[in-house]
Amino acid sequence: MSTVKAALVLEDGRVFRGTAFGAEGQTLGEAVFCTAMTGYQETLTDPSYARQIVVATAPQIGNTGWNDEDDESGKIWVAGYAVRDPSRVSSNWRATTTLQGELDKQDVVGIAGIDTRAVVRHLRSRGSMKAGIFSGAALAADEELLARVNGQASMLGADLAEEVSTDAMYTIEPGGDHRFTVVAVDLGIKTNTPRMFAERGVRTHVVPSNTSLDDILALNPNGVFLSNGPGDPATQTGAIALTQGVLERGIPLFGICFGNQILGRALGRSTYKMKFGHRGINIPVIEEGTGRVSITAQNHGFALEGERGEVFDTPFGKAEVSHICANDGTVEGVRLIDGRAFSVQYHPEAAAGPHDAAYLFDRFAGLMEGA
Repeated sequence: MSTVKAALVLEDGRVFRGTAFGAEGQTLGEAVFCTAMTGYQETLTDPSYARQIVVATAPQIGNTGWNDEDDESGKIWVAGYAVRDPSRVSSNWRATTTLQGELDKQDVVGIAGIDTRAVVRHLRSRGSMKAGIFSGAALAADEELLARVNGQASMLGADLAEEVSTDAMYTIEPGGDHRFTVVAVDLGIKTNTPRMFAERGVRTHVVPSNTSLDDILALNPNGVFLSNGPGDPATQTGAIALTQGVLERGIPLFGICFGNQILGRALGRSTYKMKFGHRGINIPVIEEGTGRVSITAQNHGFALEGERGEVFDTPFGKAEVSHICANDGTVEGVRLIDGRAFSVQYHPEAAAGPHDAAYLFDRFAGLMEGA
């Protein structure tokens, strides 16, 4: 473990002192915690974590090193990483380097040796907040560090989807016979999503977040997919208008995570910033229509307004709150009652995480087949 001093500074003045982990320097972002006990590589490379400093609740991190197969995007997206006990040894047959080495290589500033239980209890009580990690030459008096932390922009009102989206369209071909073509709007998509489609005979055109409706229609899709992503959904006026255009044309639509919020707003619902959000791979969700409970992977700090079992009018027909969180009643899904559009707040592609919700890809395929 490094002997270089480091500090995690929260916007309310709380300071946690440890040692540098990964690159040395300064990073700013929103401090959040993730309850996943495994899958740190997938977490760190998930674009939904852009501009966030992730605090790991698992006490030891880095045991299995870092490999060339499990990235969920082309880079590490977290703003910073805070852990208690980084593993001194990486032990896995697929590992090509260490977590410490990869953080350093990608210039990701982290901190180790802090009481992450205390950090999580603080964030759970006070809510996610602005934060910064400082190490080495970036360290200064606490008052100066706090001023840097509080000088950054808030996550409320942050427009981040375009920052993490692809610059140009690319296509993932199906693994076997071609059954359907889906246009996936990249708001921060993870690599396992097109893989899940490919397993079901779906050709996936992944397009930038600012793609026009005409460009999507020109691809003659059987369905449209809205991906996960970071930031405040209220900023996504283009994606919301695009979704409304898809709904007007009756094209089957499926959204996850950020895409759930986009569909909800397209249906006239509002969104709000949660106190500390849902981040982990162990969150139970109830599907209202069936009573089915799925253990899900989630990463969101915003949510849709709504109540369990609520039915509401939209310009596209009646819709309903289809899923809720068993822990706190948060809206976890919405759908048009005629079935042609639905979304969930969690990650059915679940990498890393449980596979309870993978059936939703089959449901979408069935929807396209019946269209």
